Amino acid sequence: MVTRIRVKLKSYDAEVIDKTAKDICNVVRNVGVEVVGPIPLPTKIKRYTVLRSPHVDKDSREHFEYRLHRRLIDILEPSQEVIDALLRLEILPSVDVEIKQD
Repeated sequence: MVTRIRVKLKSYDAEVIDKTAKDICNVVRNVGVEVVGPIPLPTKIKRYTVLRSPHVDKDSREHFEYRLHRRLIDILEPSQEVIDALLRLEILPSVDVEIKQD
């Protein structure tokens, strides 16, 4: 029997990932199963520096960055109803969901 389901969420948009995490928690709580989370994990920030012009003005540069927001949700003692409810839940395509059973 599965004792825990761990759901990891990743997205570039913080508002979308928070809404998705809230929806998942509400669906699981409505079934009557205990939920731990959503736990915010550290945001990964990747920065790039690019020259504006390849030949002239070496001091002129542009900076770009993207942020990867992550959330963690643990579902304790899940039942088949919980799994069915999670499969029926509509998740936006901008959110990456990884489900792991322990």
